[in-house]
Amino acid sequence: MTRLFLTIALVFATLGLPVQVSAQDGPLRITITDGVIEPLPFAVPTFVARNAAASDIAQDITRVIAADLTNTGLFREIPQDAHISRVSSFDASVQWSDWKAINAQALITGSVLVEGDGRLVVQFRLFDIFSQAPLGEGLQFVGTADGWRRMAHKVADAAYSRITGEGPYFDSRVVFVAETGPKDARQKRLAVMDYDGANVQYLTSSDSIVLAPRFSPNGNQIIYTSYETGFPRVTLLDVATLSRRSIGGTNTNMSFAPRFSPDGQRAVFSAEVAGNTDLYLLDIASGGTTRLTTAPSIETAPSFSPDGSRIVFESDRSGAPQIYVMSASGGDGSRISFGDGRYGTPVWSPRGDLIAFTKQNAGRFHIGVMRTDGSEERLLTGAFLDEGPTWAPNGRVVMFTRETAGAQGAPALYSVDITGRNLQRAATPAAASDPSWGPLLN
Repeated sequence: MTRLFLTIALVFATLGLPVQVSAQDGPLRITITDGVIEPLPFAVPTFVARNAAASDIAQDITRVIAADLTNTGLFREIPQDAHISRVSSFDASVQWSDWKAINAQALITGSVLVEGDGRLVVQFRLFDIFSQAPLGEGLQFVGTADGWRRMAHKVADAAYSRITGEGPYFDSRVVFVAETGPKDARQKRLAVMDYDGANVQYLTSSDSIVLAPRFSPNGNQIIYTSYETGFPRVTLLDVATLSRRSIGGTNTNMSFAPRFSPDGQRAVFSAEVAGNTDLYLLDIASGGTTRLTTAPSIETAPSFSPDGSRIVFESDRSGAPQIYVMSASGGDGSRISFGDGRYGTPVWSPRGDLIAFTKQNAGRFHIGVMRTDGSEERLLTGAFLDEGPTWAPNGRVVMFTRETAGAQGAPALYSVDITGRNLQRAATPAAASDPSWGPLLN
């Protein structure tokens, strides 16, 4: 394990302890302080264009790689005008002293080729400057010229994972509710975007209200609540064809808040039947449903554990909304939230170690995380209205909806890491809410 890898891995292992990464005339080291994480300096010279057709794409790819890493809050890019070495050949030897002189601790170099048939070939190398050792050589991704952003995300993912030891998440998409119009007549439709807000595509029209979209585990389907018939119904949409169908209910029963099981074969959702709102399990292929809860209270916002054995959900059976965990086969479940305030919209981390939630207390809304037994609760945000967390594929970043106060206030998507650092707004073209982070793309 290189010193660079070990240092950043230790940063993640603190899970919220204030940490500073430093290097002073020697190997990288970790120092616990009362400050924040000092981002690790890295350099990414413009990738070498191997032919004229690759010139602009090489610059664009370099820009996106730098943005991906910088936006994590763990890395700081050293501007290219500060570089001493100029990389004009992918195979050139690394001038270690030049990069040390500007305090670069990681270096990413690469090349881009656009072939005659439009195929895009991106090669890259990653180096630990202090150890004067490669973290990855001979690495290559192949795609198409119009998919250059994905190639950039893949390179950034590889660098991020090799340095931190964490799973990747840049090459992923987010489905959300795009909102337009005044607050009292808001139009809502499904949209999907790259994790960083690029390549927005609309999946439904604005003719009816949609809520709470959720990606399937393979990213091929989206399940959500639709008011297309004037009545809330769980609806399944095929991402490739945009065909959709109502599932898991009848025209006389409200069904809402659906979420896929980890294998994608089932879904759990809420339904109001005979005046009582309970959780139901749906077999997507057959359409058959099984009732999971029977309490005389409102059970909603269910989410499976990554292994599919348990379900976390929200219930007001104690008098106010709280978080409960039960077996995936149903039952009463056990309450796990006991702090002040009201808890809702729990979502199990893909790593299985944490549950994210919305908390309302003392006139403010928060996004928080807790262990799966309810211990070690930490609030990551606090605002007029923060709600509806969703996890990045690697379980280290949470995205959510934030709405500002006032008649002109509009919802927007924000993200924050699980230490409560690095709060960022996602670049959506208009108001947006109800995000669901999808899996890594193939």
